[in-house]
Amino acid sequence: MGKYLLTALALMLIIEGVLPFLAPGLWRETFRRITEMSDGQVRFIGLTSMIAGALLLLFLSL
Repeated sequence: MGKYLLTALALMLIIEGVLPFLAPGLWRETFRRITEMSDGQVRFIGLTSMIAGALLLLFLSL
């Protein structure tokens, strides 16, 4: 179980690093826009991301 968790963490870090590596200006602008959003908007984005991830895991486990 620990090996899978570390593998998932490693993949997340790789995916998170792609945009700042390939397009740092776009990443910076996107990050700036996120910092200007209200807490509710940021929470909604986080919730949507978690639901999408859970659905993807569910789909892959079938």
